[in-house]
Amino acid sequence: MNGTRIAALGHYQPARVLTNEELAGMVDTSDEWIRTRVGIRTRHVAGPDEPVDELAAHAAAKALAAAGRAPQDVDLVLVATSTAVDRSPNTAARVAARLGMPSPAVMDINVVCAGFTHALATADHAVRAGAARRALVIGADKMSDVTDWTDRTTCVLVGDGAGAAVVETCPEDEAPGIGPVLWGSVPEMGHAVRIEGTPARFAQEGQSVYRWATTQLPPFARRVCERAGLAPEDLAAVVLHQANLRIIEPLAEKLGAVRAVVARDVVDSGNTSAASIPLAFSKLVERGEIASGDPVLLFGFGGNLSYAGQVVRCP
Repeated sequence: MNGTRIAALGHYQPARVLTNEELAGMVDTSDEWIRTRVGIRTRHVAGPDEPVDELAAHAAAKALAAAGRAPQDVDLVLVATSTAVDRSPNTAARVAARLGMPSPAVMDINVVCAGFTHALATADHAVRAGAARRALVIGADKMSDVTDWTDRTTCVLVGDGAGAAVVETCPEDEAPGIGPVLWGSVPEMGHAVRIEGTPARFAQEGQSVYRWATTQLPPFARRVCERAGLAPEDLAAVVLHQANLRIIEPLAEKLGAVRAVVARDVVDSGNTSAASIPLAFSKLVERGEIASGDPVLLFGFGGNLSYAGQVVRCP
């Protein structure tokens, strides 16, 4: 089986930007309180006429254009999301319809904040095995739909957006561009991050998640590097789930990725759940902060206390 690679990336965020100052007029909070605790300054919020599949389709179209591929070149669409309103048609099917794809396999993957790295691994496996020729992998969430805007502990965190990657087979003379995945979960802590109830609302046990992430994730991330045959100091970039700057920075430091660019998109975008990794990764590439072929660690974690990571080569 040939290896796979990410051919191109794309991202999309709604036009409306919600600042900390605006939030301070809605709930008992302040810009200083939010920055001190989570590092967020702004976030993008979609309107009622912008469903999650629309966000996903915009990001997907940009990734396809960057890869020089047409919608009909894709035969597998995977969308990582936990904020789809309807059970059927799923978000992937709606994205395929928006883009005019003829007959792809379409699946949603709900692993919340770790959704994109799970979906990327699934696409890698499918293309390697010959079950698909080219896959579109999207992380998209409209967290504003599941947020209690009167709860200052959660509403200050979230944002909306989408990021996408085109995954295809590597040429035979090229090393694989997507490394082995390390994935798993801690089911007994699944309640620590949740979107549940009617209407569905996002809630979390912030201190429990913080302690788990800052102590347990560094060894996992080092194992991802080992599986890719790299040392942390070989990494050009580290793109973690953009949950909280107080989690991202200690994790990167404990990992020992001393020469890596560390994605800090959470500052401007907030926590966009499954969208956060491809959104941040796509922005690093767009700004030219990493070069084609550079090794990049992707690592998602969150709901279910699931986690998944792999080292990929920058497209």
